[in-house]
Amino acid sequence: MKRILHLISSIQGKESYSIKLGEAIVEKIQEKYTGSILEELNLVDIEIPHLTPAVLGTFFIPGDRLTKEEKESIRFSDKMVKQLLAADIIVIGAPLYNFTIHSSLKAWIDHITRAGITFGYGENGPVGKVTGKKVYVAMSSGGVYSEGPGKANDFVAPYLKSFLGFLGMTNLTVFRAEGLKVPGVKEHAMEKAIDSIKID
Repeated sequence: MKRILHLISSIQGKESYSIKLGEAIVEKIQEKYTGSILEELNLVDIEIPHLTPAVLGTFFIPGDRLTKEEKESIRFSDKMVKQLLAADIIVIGAPLYNFTIHSSLKAWIDHITRAGITFGYGENGPVGKVTGKKVYVAMSSGGVYSEGPGKANDFVAPYLKSFLGFLGMTNLTVFRAEGLKVPGVKEHAMEKAIDSIKID
């Protein structure tokens, strides 16, 4: 049995290709690991607050020295971190908007990036503490960004691989529904994306 965390960051609702692809990935995971527990979190719907100077400063105060007000200010962040650490498999819906991720996903990343909790520093530099996780990214894009001239403008997959790897989540696979606005490609883009799903 696995604990699956499915993150949604699309603003397209039921028409979202990244949501459809993410759900297909989740379905394949559940087929492989029967009885798994699924937790779905729509980052857009919950309107994640962006970090403020006060909240960021509170991140660096030892827990036993926090005031009641300071504890309340990082309650959301603590909840996101606890949820992440409890998951075995994370599925991240990541549509490409203006060459990068949606701000809701970036806000989530900011809240789970906690020195001493999700990463630390050793003699040889940063050390990720969120280990033993499998991450699948359900990426969608109107153009083709996995190869060709568009590849230089993909700031979704490389960013997520790099930063989540920094936190210790190095076992990451990206599945792409791409060319969704390209004639001659879009007609089979979703079918191709779903067919590409392989669960480790």
